[in-house]
Amino acid sequence: MSASSEPATGWTGAVVLVLASSTGGVGQHVTSLARGLVAGGASVTVCGPAATQEQFDFTAVGAGFVPVEIPASPTVADAAAVTALRRVLAGPVDLVHAHGLRAGLVAALARRTQPLVVTWHNAVLATGLRGRLSRLAERVVARRTTVALGASADLVERAAAAGARDARPGPVAAPTLPASRRGRAAVRAEFGVGPRQPLILSVGRLHPQKRYDILIDAAARWRDLEPRPVVVIAGSGPSYLQLAARISAARAPVTLLGHRTDVADLLAGADLAVVTSDWEARQLFAQEALRAGVPLVATAVGGLPDLVGDAAVPVPPGDVDAVDRAVRDLLADPTALAGLARRGVERAATWPTEADTVAAVAAVYAELAPPRPTGRETGSPVGRG
Repeated sequence: MSASSEPATGWTGAVVLVLASSTGGVGQHVTSLARGLVAGGASVTVCGPAATQEQFDFTAVGAGFVPVEIPASPTVADAAAVTALRRVLAGPVDLVHAHGLRAGLVAALARRTQPLVVTWHNAVLATGLRGRLSRLAERVVARRTTVALGASADLVERAAAAGARDARPGPVAAPTLPASRRGRAAVRAEFGVGPRQPLILSVGRLHPQKRYDILIDAAARWRDLEPRPVVVIAGSGPSYLQLAARISAARAPVTLLGHRTDVADLLAGADLAVVTSDWEARQLFAQEALRAGVPLVATAVGGLPDLVGDAAVPVPPGDVDAVDRAVRDLLADPTALAGLARRGVERAATWPTEADTVAAVAAVYAELAPPRPTGRETGSPVGRG
């Protein structure tokens, strides 16, 4: 389906967007969809943990919000989440759109008669009992979903293999960053970076999937470079203490910045962006880096190769030697850095925009829940006070 096959204003029904715990890409994507759908005349209610409303403020873009506590991992509280969501879906709701496996499972168990769309944002990487349970959940979600949207080609294949009757690509555009508020020199001064020192940036949740241990180990090797690079990692998450201990033990020139709202500023000050994840779909930071003209080194995993093409230096996952070598080679070759930055901007110009993404989703909604012929009021979203 073409992203431009249906304008965002082509669907004015009532949709409930469901998400689990999120501090990054999924929450940003839901906010972007809510903003665009509301602007197009749809009635939107977001259901998710209260913490997601605090971070992403869905109501600020015109959506309603009903707290439904869906943690990142299954717990006995899932039964309460299903009950809470079922109450919301008893109202005038035309369609349910869940984001991620956890939200998809709760929505699949809670929905009544509405069509269910589930966007698959992540692959299951867990092993052992947790991995088996996750793959079981995938099958339940896939078989109860009306349309599965995969954020990358491998996720479309995965949803189909799990039993989805209709699995399609679903673009996930990174929201446009605001203009940087500080100049390059001011950003670099914050981290004590000299005029000739390289500033290397990574942004993402501090989670084992991101493999920041690889970046830290590579950075420890860069102490022998002159001038020595400075590495900063923006993001919060469960791996903070382990990563901080690793930085200390390796004496790596790495600073964990915690959650930041000034990614545009950080990119303005950066010389190089690095992604070391074991898997990604259409990672938002990779999109942001290329749009900003920051050269990128990224693992060739999931949807990243299709996303970046030849506009990034690919490295194998889990390979500290490859990351070390790629960064050294680029820092030693200003011409290669400049060429990579130029290709990144050109590549980014070919991606679907936020508006394209909303239009594509609205087209799916219109297919599954056409406008009611008798005319209906689309005023307040379900659950909005």
